[in-house]
Amino acid sequence: MALRPVQVNIKALDDSAVGRFWAEALGWSVSSEEPGVTNVGRDGFDWRDPVGVCVDVVTVPEPKTTTKNRVHLDLATTSAAHQAELVARLRALGATPAHVGQGDVPWTVLADPEGNEFCVLEPREVYRDTGPIAAVVVDCADPRAMARFWGEAMDWTLHEVTDDHAVFRSAKDVGPYLEFLRTPGVKTVPDRVHLDLLRYPSDGQEAEVTRLRALGATDLDLGQGDVPWRCLADPEGHEFCVLARS
Repeated sequence: MALRPVQVNIKALDDSAVGRFWAEALGWSVSSEEPGVTNVGRDGFDWRDPVGVCVDVVTVPEPKTTTKNRVHLDLATTSAAHQAELVARLRALGATPAHVGQGDVPWTVLADPEGNEFCVLEPREVYRDTGPIAAVVVDCADPRAMARFWGEAMDWTLHEVTDDHAVFRSAKDVGPYLEFLRTPGVKTVPDRVHLDLLRYPSDGQEAEVTRLRALGATDLDLGQGDVPWRCLADPEGHEFCVLARS
C-alpha cells in the first residue's frame, strides 16, 4: 500500500488566469474538468497512471495573505542564458519579484499573478532531466521527521536526508523532486499550495486513510463538504488530499 503524488494544487481567486500563467510558464496545456478548476499538464498526461505531476488550479473565495507559502515550485533551467530568458518571459506573463529573505542567491524568486512564490533556479546538473519543474519544495521544522512520514506514506524513493533537508523522487526516477527544507518559523495559515496523492487501483481509499492516520496524519476539515477525496494533514500540519480514482 502506498500513494503517488499526482498534482500540485494551487488555490486562486481566478483559476483560469492563474492556470493560463502556469501553462505558459511550464509550456504545458490547459483543460478544465469543471467550472472553478483549471488543469495544467503535459500533453498526454494521465493522472490515473502518472509519470511526474501536473498542476491543478482551484478557485477559492479568499485571497492569498502576505504570509509566504510553505510549499512552492522550483523551475529548472539549462544555462545562464535560459535562466535569464525564462525570468524575462515570466515577468512579461505577469510574474513579479518576490522578497522572502533570500539575500544574494544565484536563483531568482518570483511570484505568480496572485502572489504565490516560486523560484527560477540557476542551472543544476541534478535537475537536468526533471522537465520544467525541478522540485516541489516544502518548508518544514524537521526534515528527518518528514522523511519518516512521507517515506511510509508514498512510493517515491528517498534520495537523501540530513538535518537540513530530505529529498524524494518518483520510484521511476522521472519528473520533479519533492524536497523538505528546514526553514525558520512555524505554519500559521492554511497552505495555498498542496499535494494531491493517488492510491493504486488495488488499494482501498479508506484503508489508505487509516494507514496514514496510523503514521501520524490527521483529518482536516477545510469546509470541503461531501467530496470523494479525503483531506488530511501531515505531522507538521501540511495539508494534502487523497484523491478518488473516479
